[in-house]
Amino acid sequence: MAPKEPIVGAPALRYEGEAKVLGRAKYIDDLHFPRMIHGATVRSKFPRGRITAIRYGESIPWNEFTIVTWKDIPGENTIVHLLKDHPCLVQEIVNHPEEPIVLLAHPDKALLRKAVDAVTIEYEPLPAVFTIEESEAPDAPVIWNSEAGDSPNVFKTYLMEKGHVDDVWAIADYIIEGEYSTGAQEQLYIENNGVIAEYTEEGVTVWGSMQCPYYLHHALQLAFALPEEKCRVIQVETGGAFGGKEDYPSVIGCHAALLAMKSGRPVKMVYDRLEDMAATTKRHPSRTRHRTAVSKDGRLLGGEIEFAIDGGAYVTLSPVVLSRGTIHAAGPYNWPHLRIRAKAVATNCPPHGAFRGFGAPQSIFGLERHMDLIAKTVGITPEELRRRNFLQPGGTTATGQLIKDPIDLNGMLTRALEESGYHAKRAEFAKTNPTSPIKRGIGFAAFMHGAGFTGSGERRLNSLVAIEVDDEGRPEILVSSTEFGQGTNTILCQVASQALQIPYKNVRIAQPDTNRVPNSGPTVASRTAMIVGKLVEDASHNLLTCMRESGLLGETYTPEQFCHAALAYKQQLGELRATARYQAPGDIFWDDDKYRGDAYPAYAWAVYVAEVAVDTRTYMAEVKNFWALQEVGKVLNPVLAKGQVEGGVAQGIGYAIYEKCVWKDGVMANNQMTNYIMPTSADLPPIHVLFEEVPSIHGPFGAKGIGELPMDGPAPAILNAIEEATGVRFNHCPLLPEDIFDKLANPTLTSADSSQLQPAVAGPVFSGTTP
Repeated sequence: MAPKEPIVGAPALRYEGEAKVLGRAKYIDDLHFPRMIHGATVRSKFPRGRITAIRYGESIPWNEFTIVTWKDIPGENTIVHLLKDHPCLVQEIVNHPEEPIVLLAHPDKALLRKAVDAVTIEYEPLPAVFTIEESEAPDAPVIWNSEAGDSPNVFKTYLMEKGHVDDVWAIADYIIEGEYSTGAQEQLYIENNGVIAEYTEEGVTVWGSMQCPYYLHHALQLAFALPEEKCRVIQVETGGAFGGKEDYPSVIGCHAALLAMKSGRPVKMVYDRLEDMAATTKRHPSRTRHRTAVSKDGRLLGGEIEFAIDGGAYVTLSPVVLSRGTIHAAGPYNWPHLRIRAKAVATNCPPHGAFRGFGAPQSIFGLERHMDLIAKTVGITPEELRRRNFLQPGGTTATGQLIKDPIDLNGMLTRALEESGYHAKRAEFAKTNPTSPIKRGIGFAAFMHGAGFTGSGERRLNSLVAIEVDDEGRPEILVSSTEFGQGTNTILCQVASQALQIPYKNVRIAQPDTNRVPNSGPTVASRTAMIVGKLVEDASHNLLTCMRESGLLGETYTPEQFCHAALAYKQQLGELRATARYQAPGDIFWDDDKYRGDAYPAYAWAVYVAEVAVDTRTYMAEVKNFWALQEVGKVLNPVLAKGQVEGGVAQGIGYAIYEKCVWKDGVMANNQMTNYIMPTSADLPPIHVLFEEVPSIHGPFGAKGIGELPMDGPAPAILNAIEEATGVRFNHCPLLPEDIFDKLANPTLTSADSSQLQPAVAGPVFSGTTP
């Protein structure tokens, strides 16, 4: 007997919500083990140099401390991500400020802090670079060399081509150029990075605040030269992540485990906010250059896009971020001819890493700002330009992927503009702005976001999930997907509940522990709901098949009958467990060498509208209202989905007009919450969240990914609105009051973020420079 109302699509209560509200949930800093001591890191203060000496101050009783350097690492001195270029501890050459050199542990945290300050590192300085432009300069010092033979200081390149771009310039009515840049952004999760490690004869165990337990599991195997069965990683309650706890727990986890190994005692390492902000990964800064051939009626004929990101000192996840940014640089538009060249470069800043959207917010920002420039140059509205170029079912993306799913971007644009009162407000603002010191504007951005890993990524992951019935007859989901506030536990239990046709409250989900849960892949890339959720649905069906084939469960049943049959199965036949492993759809093909084909099984699509006000007396821009319309397949839980969008929009607003990382010789100079300015609830506008549902065959009950999508659209929509309000182009974010002052006070100033690319042929070339 099926539940009276479907649980998928219902606002089920958050699975772990009661424990969090009542304080029963335990985070790393709530845990204390017998004999536990505390760990800390001595870091470099130079961006690049050779260590000549390490000196320990005389005022500290060093015999009481556990001290670890690279010489104490029993395995490889590496933190493995995609390559092994990232040292666990510096051996000789420092490549960025805040790079770990020495680890210390002691029972007294106050004395530990003094000890860190008492260690002096002496260096022979080496030349360093800090920006994309410095890194790619012909005379730049070589700070990173590729074994693959790429250019010096280049981590990774991609070339993506469609059609014959070189033929379009001669037939273009307009050739329009622009350069766009984005800054770094701090994830600023509520809970800082923290772990506890223990080392015994049985092996090494790490408890941590993290997204991807199997990442750390792999890192431990290499650093300690241990087989996988002697490494164990347990995710504890995690207070936010946003990508910042994807790769970095491999660093702090290995560090704590090294101290635990040498001390023989459990070691807790928890960064304070200053260290967390200064030393850990951030969103990659980027630069996007567009050169677009357009017809006089506003049709995209072809284009060239150059996309570059600043990877920092080591590769970490830069190739993955670059890949996502490359594919999304073309947006939801039909490009008959397109060439995208992309690269990730090395600088002497701390490595940049994953942050919600990872690459797509950077390249989409450039594209959607450029689309408004094209519209203005051609002499049509931003709306009409999009309508003439939107992808349609049966069309192909920039990678050559056939659009098979029903999409209606024109209909979505119509709805978003109607819901926001776009046309009426444009007309109203045009009348009131000339006489008001408060300039108001409204702008929008259209975009899409692929769910799951790019191309053959999911095939390589080969993800596995399991469902196991416990001793009370309740199914328990076993996955390595982690809950860090986004709703993983809830939606996966909803999927299993509906597939098994039992109440939501009867389904359990295990805390990720690599000794118990299979590797279902990392909790990233909007893959949990669609990819892992589909596997949970399949495993649930496999469990039912197993029970029915045993003759213990009929085709229809009550929850009580399900429980009785499950317990009978366990008593008569032993363990009741079903699995499901990812199998790539037969009609999804990707060519890694040519970088073409089906980039993702499915895309989510969106149109976001921002209403802004710019005070010409204070030069402050403020978002007054925001509308977010997205098509994400079946909405599994409307409350959680709405929260995902609201949170993403809030971060996008911060990215657009508040959150600036101030760098000084590779050091984050404003690594405090008092001077790294992010929007508070008082700074956020009403956010109107709207959904359209077109179920996808690739997700559970039709669901697609949602978590990354809302980060992509706010920044370009906001800057499009600011241009509409002020009549001045701004091609970088974050856009701060001083930036607006510089332009409004001197409107003839040539923007430093507008490109002057040379045309391939003589013709009408227009740049993004403010007229």
